[in-house]
Amino acid sequence: MTLPSIDTTVTYASGAVTSSSTVLHVESLPDGRFAVLLAETACHPIDAAWPDQGADRAVLVFGTRRVDIEECVVGATDGLSLFLGSDVPVRKGTEGWAFVVAHIVAGEAPREGAAASVEVDEAHRQRVSAGHTACHLASLALNAALADRWRKDIPADALGHPNFDAVAIDVSSIGENCSTDTYRLGRSLRRKGFVSEDIDLAATGAAVNRVLGRWVESGAPITVRHAGAGLTDRRFWECELPDGSVSIPCGGTHAQSLTRFAAIRVALTLEDVDGTSVVRMDTRATVVA
Repeated sequence: MTLPSIDTTVTYASGAVTSSSTVLHVESLPDGRFAVLLAETACHPIDAAWPDQGADRAVLVFGTRRVDIEECVVGATDGLSLFLGSDVPVRKGTEGWAFVVAHIVAGEAPREGAAASVEVDEAHRQRVSAGHTACHLASLALNAALADRWRKDIPADALGHPNFDAVAIDVSSIGENCSTDTYRLGRSLRRKGFVSEDIDLAATGAAVNRVLGRWVESGAPITVRHAGAGLTDRRFWECELPDGSVSIPCGGTHAQSLTRFAAIRVALTLEDVDGTSVVRMDTRATVVA
């Protein structure tokens, strides 16, 4: 079979943890493993362009074989070659390119045209989804807590507060029931109007946690809205918070409701990285058993 000409259909955003499909392409990799492309998958891949949420743990099932998916990555093809991860040379949506989910397996791969299914580790998915939801909420609460430290107008977040998270974020990493975000308080941020002098991180963290406590108590439902099921179709995380309705572009997986959480709390610390002050926000979610 030739390389696919359309994006992989993905179902993980709607909560699916299993999928059945057809093998479109199998490619041998330099390390001896295989990249398996399916028409449809429930396995969330890691995206080198924004690798905040990692890949699902999953197995690929074909015939009588069950093979661990060692890596699951976003790739792209122009119909002639397959590029994986950071080797993808074009932006999503580039005309003439299809963006695909590549399931990396070792030892044995299914043949092209065969039926194959994916089974995701649901418990791991739920923990990471809780971490991703907590990350969004913590970022919104942090924006609110820092809203009075701006001397210039900057773009607002989904609740109308100056979007510190968007303009200051350095690295975001989502784990099981947790996330870590780092923000650079450098010269560029000061030029945008942020006042970083004498910032009281203990007081800021306490303000963030008060807001998070109120939001968790609301038990608000969460949805992931999407216009289509293709890998690059836009998806939005949406939640009816007590402070207003929020809609944030997001390609990851999430808890279905704030009733999933007993608590979400953050800890803020200040670090010096090569002479630049960096705020680290560690977010921890306690989920309901």
